[in-house]
Amino acid sequence: MITIEQTDRRRMLAWLGLGVAMPVIAACGSRDAEAKGFPVSYSEAEWRKRLTPAQFQILRKEGTERPYSSPLNEEKRKGTFVCAADGNALFSSATKFESGTGWPSFWKPLPGAIGTSRDFKLGYPRTEVHCAKCGGHLGHVFDDGPKPTGKRYCMNGDAMKFRPA
Repeated sequence: MITIEQTDRRRMLAWLGLGVAMPVIAACGSRDAEAKGFPVSYSEAEWRKRLTPAQFQILRKEGTERPYSSPLNEEKRKGTFVCAADGNALFSSATKFESGTGWPSFWKPLPGAIGTSRDFKLGYPRTEVHCAKCGGHLGHVFDDGPKPTGKRYCMNGDAMKFRPA
């Protein structure tokens, strides 16, 4: 027969174990932004020279900018959003929409522009979006976007530049 004291101790040990395991679980499946195999590849030192500190943190270290901090949120002109690291065309302005999240959002990338991978950094699975040419981290894609795709590509503005048409 198990006593209440034994149950409380087991519960406490289970919570402690979970606390220790979470960083390991969070690291599982995370893609290294420096992974080789992309057409555009540089050393970390080269990337630091080529990018601003904010761009480097987002694109190469998989960071996230503060919401509502990007001037690209307000970009309404016709044109193309390109990777800030290599100029790869990512999204047409025709697919940009106001998501209310504070990050530039799109419902569809250009063909062949991006790749995706699983991200467990917050302890649950998300779909990370990266540039197909350099592997740079752009943001994440979610299933709560508008028609026709139902997708919301939630991108970091510092990971992109805008080229007017």
